[in-house]
Amino acid sequence: MSISSETTIPTPKRISFGRIFTLILTAIAVFFALILPIVLRPDALPLAVGDVAPRDLQAPYAIEYISEVRTEDARENAATAVAQVYTAADPSIAREQIESLRGALVYIATVRSDEYAVPNEKLSDLISIEDITLKEDSIEAILLLGNAEWERIQQESLSVLEQVMRNNIRQGNLVSTQRNLSSLVSLALTESQAQIVTELVSAFVVPNSLYSDDLTEASRKSASEAVEPVIKRYKAGESVISGGQVISSADLEALEKLGLVQTQEGWMVHLSSGLIILALAIFLWFYFSRRPSILLKNIKNLLSTVIVFLIFLVGARLAIPDNTIIPYLLPIPAFGLLMATLFGADVAFVLSFSLSLLVTFGLSNTLDLTIYYLLSSLVSIMVLGRAQQVWSFLRAGMSIAFIGMATLLAYWFSFSTTAWNEIAILIAAATFNGIASASLTLLLQFVLAQILGLTTTLRLLEISRPDAPLLQLLLRTAPGTYQHSLQVANLSEQAAKKIGADALLVRVGALFHDVGKAENPHFFIENQTPGHINTHEDLAPEESAAIIIRHVTDGARLGKKHRLPKRLIDFILEHHGTQVTRYQYTQALENTDGDISQVDIKNFQYPGPAPRSRETALLMLADGTEAITRAEGPQTEAELRTLVHKIFDSVQKSGQLKNTPLTLRDLSIINESFVATLRGMLHPRVKYPKRKNLSASRGVPTIPRQKKND
Repeated sequence: MSISSETTIPTPKRISFGRIFTLILTAIAVFFALILPIVLRPDALPLAVGDVAPRDLQAPYAIEYISEVRTEDARENAATAVAQVYTAADPSIAREQIESLRGALVYIATVRSDEYAVPNEKLSDLISIEDITLKEDSIEAILLLGNAEWERIQQESLSVLEQVMRNNIRQGNLVSTQRNLSSLVSLALTESQAQIVTELVSAFVVPNSLYSDDLTEASRKSASEAVEPVIKRYKAGESVISGGQVISSADLEALEKLGLVQTQEGWMVHLSSGLIILALAIFLWFYFSRRPSILLKNIKNLLSTVIVFLIFLVGARLAIPDNTIIPYLLPIPAFGLLMATLFGADVAFVLSFSLSLLVTFGLSNTLDLTIYYLLSSLVSIMVLGRAQQVWSFLRAGMSIAFIGMATLLAYWFSFSTTAWNEIAILIAAATFNGIASASLTLLLQFVLAQILGLTTTLRLLEISRPDAPLLQLLLRTAPGTYQHSLQVANLSEQAAKKIGADALLVRVGALFHDVGKAENPHFFIENQTPGHINTHEDLAPEESAAIIIRHVTDGARLGKKHRLPKRLIDFILEHHGTQVTRYQYTQALENTDGDISQVDIKNFQYPGPAPRSRETALLMLADGTEAITRAEGPQTEAELRTLVHKIFDSVQKSGQLKNTPLTLRDLSIINESFVATLRGMLHPRVKYPKRKNLSASRGVPTIPRQKKND
């Protein structure tokens, strides 16, 4: 899918400056994109609770939201409506009061039976009782009562008090309870006796059910929590508040939800936008400084990515506000899929994360939209994989639709009261999002790959087909070179898989690495017919070397003419690096009797550059190994290993691998892979015996049984 990582090479100052300048401009552009919805909404007014609405304000679009203000008001009303909670009647209080009454009755009985006290003294003693307030008439009547009558009054007083104190008596109904005592006195008593009982009992009736702060608060809290969240709905064009009305908290909340009021000061909006951009810039800076990518090594790639990023960002920031369904239709995941196709999954992950945060920043439905975009983007990138087939993009689109639907249903079940028909529309929007994202990615990756010269997987598969025009040209004009390229492709592809390099890229690069030989095919030994004169024999070593070296520049020219990706042209330019054409150089030295000063080595040196990636270095090794083993024809595995080792040693000593990230372990693995592959390609064949006769019955040659398999 993407170009494999290359070795870290110092970045030219011009590229570094261009990169920094581009990133600064990008940050500025992103800042304006974030504040764009506010700038383009001139009807947003700086209103507050208690202000007077300057004009009629209508809902610009349909909306449904949980009104926190109305919900809180409803909960406060429910709590206020709860009556005060009292404890149950306390029997200990009743027992205490009955005992007090019994003590008072004993005291009265003692005063009544005092033979030494005169009536006035008895009257004074009864008036002075603290717990009871008796009228003088009642006291006089008590003193005149007979013992039997007084006994009945005592029993009735205790009975009435016990009856009363069994009920809940609160402070608020104490007076009414005392007032109703007479109705509880036995009708067998006379009116004056009933009055005495009432006065005696009334003094001992006290509250036995007390107010409880804890129980009241718990009851109010329970009532408040039982209130369902208040859902407020507005249809498009519905009046929110009329001009001249005082704005309440509920009105302000609705205006904020609809974006009709400035919820923050302008400088706060700008500050928050700047802070999120700064945070993401720091994140991206640290990420790319530790994981270099081709995205930052080429200004053209960086500019194109920035432009696409801004198109997605600005388009989303303009489309999402004031719309209910459109946000779920926007193919935001297409950006992540596009970046994965062009630059790899790692780059796609971090850029998709950044885009998802910025697209929804500061919006009323930030949480659900961010998760909707982020999850669908990240999962689809993983599903896309190496994107070697169109089916990969279709699978990614299906994953976007599935994750989108799952996210919407999760939020709907948890937080929303949206009707089934509305959620069905949102699910359809998520499905469309998946289809649109996959389709848009297929289109954009083809266009951008052509513009930027990048090697997407589909592009590599397309140009490596046998019927590709450039491969057909090579096959027709230089069939020997074509076969050599196939062998090198097989050799390098197997090794690339074992060291974790981009096997497809190496294979396609190998197919085109010698395409320049199609310009002068007969100057190369693999295209010469056996028995014909070698055209190099009549040429001076310098001229012969120039023709051979020219196949590199001719190949680059043909590659550009046929619009090969730049990465494949790197294979053409780097597969010989800065090596020397040894045969011609040796000839030149022989012609000067070994005088090195008379031979300019630059005339025999390939223009390079030397390989700068694992893939081009692997091709150099495979190209040299295949050519030498075909020329030398080793007969045993030991000879083959010795030959391959010499080739690797020669390439290393000439400094061709110094700009590549290949390790000694990689070289060991490549060596073993080459030996294993060549052992299968160069195995000896058994010669067939000469034909002796023909089958008389069938007219076909009779071939004896082979002694062993090929």
